[in-house]
Amino acid sequence: IKMKTFQLSGTERKELGKKATRELRKQNQVPCNIYGLDKNINFVVDANAVRKLIYTPEIFVVELTIDGKAHKAILKELQFHPVSDRLLHIDFLEVTENKPVVMAVPARLDGHAEGVKAGGKLVQNLRYLKVKGLYNDIPEFLTVDVTSLNIGKAIKVKDLSYDKLELVSAAENVVATVKATRQAAAAAAAAAAAAKKVKSLD
Repeated sequence: IKMKTFQLSGTERKELGKKATRELRKQNQVPCNIYGLDKNINFVVDANAVRKLIYTPEIFVVELTIDGKAHKAILKELQFHPVSDRLLHIDFLEVTENKPVVMAVPARLDGHAEGVKAGGKLVQNLRYLKVKGLYNDIPEFLTVDVTSLNIGKAIKVKDLSYDKLELVSAAENVVATVKATRQAAAAAAAAAAAAKKVKSLD
């Protein structure tokens, strides 16, 4: 499933100083930059207009219109106030059909792990996987099949591969693991004790 699109309108900024920036923020405007192609553009968007783009685990291709001119972009970086957590600035990266980009894509675990059936607990260590590819090839999420995962075993980034995408997260990073619970450990100990008993009766 391809990434969803998000419509956003902005206005190019004429005044770029700190005073002008403060004034914009007072008016509930968020200063932005778009990088990528021929020139960088400084512009502003309404803070309310970007809420559903920012405060979500989902990823989007942003259909950005700045003063009537259309751009396709992805989120590059967000800057928040260290105390109030207010959104201060957004960097966008313009995307084209033929230039690869790097994006953090949500990882979604799929399947009923063997280790969970045995009483273990499935833990997702990585919520996002960084991939490099053409934006048209980047899906809205990446599926990680955990069906064969046993207790004490883990799936690492190096164990995964996706069509037309290059994984750029560190190869040794653990994506998911099944941890032993007390209940599973007790069951395993009981099974081992029973096996031992059977053996001693042979």
